[in-house]
Amino acid sequence: MRIVIAALLFAPAAALASSAFDGTWRVRPDSVKTTGKPDVMVVADGMFTCSSCVPEVKVKADGTDQNVTGHAYYDTMAVTVLSPTSVQVIRKKAGKSSTDLTYSVSADGKTLTAKVVDHTAANQTFTSTRVAAGPAGAHAISGSWQGGPLIAADEVASTLHLGMTADGFSLNWNGQSYDAKFDGKEYPMVGDPGHTRVTLRKIDDNNVEETDYRMGKKTDEIHLAAAPDGKTVTVSDKDVQLGQTTTFTLDKQP
Repeated sequence: MRIVIAALLFAPAAALASSAFDGTWRVRPDSVKTTGKPDVMVVADGMFTCSSCVPEVKVKADGTDQNVTGHAYYDTMAVTVLSPTSVQVIRKKAGKSSTDLTYSVSADGKTLTAKVVDHTAANQTFTSTRVAAGPAGAHAISGSWQGGPLIAADEVASTLHLGMTADGFSLNWNGQSYDAKFDGKEYPMVGDPGHTRVTLRKIDDNNVEETDYRMGKKTDEIHLAAAPDGKTVTVSDKDVQLGQTTTFTLDKQP
């Protein structure tokens, strides 16, 4: 989720005309929906495998930092089996913790809850629904999971700021921001540890397309659609590497 704002205090008066995107927004938790390929992971025989990760991750599940390559936000992963129904995954980059994930499976084995502690400050909790079982004898979190709604998020994680002028768009979320032009050039997501770069295309006054790149590859195609009444923005984020599309609604804040 990479969506933000800037004030443009020194822009010409004509450029400060209000757009339907301008303002502070919050994610509506029950609107979050993910479609496409499921997340697939297995904990078995002392190993953790995430075959849906790009690139695939396979590390020892012994609680120690294991080197991984090809990922923008982490270069080591430590996997610890906490109980027969829960597993902790700690990701680090350059020796510094980036994300802690705790996966817990419901008693009936049908629902996976993922509690995400992002050390950049944004914390969230998601649920997923089982679509396929894991191998016989594997840990309970093993299998294929379809992403579900956001059931909890702190204010930092769910609040963002957007702004649009005649020639550009700005976004600010969780200490990360960009102020980019509608000129097809790549602009940096300032403050993003994954070094995302974005290009923007204005479709019309209420529709903007953002394309994200990391490590030289296209990662996301994002469509932002502002309602004519200025009260909501609908976001569709297609992760082209994972083959998943996440949609959600932003509600305008006073």
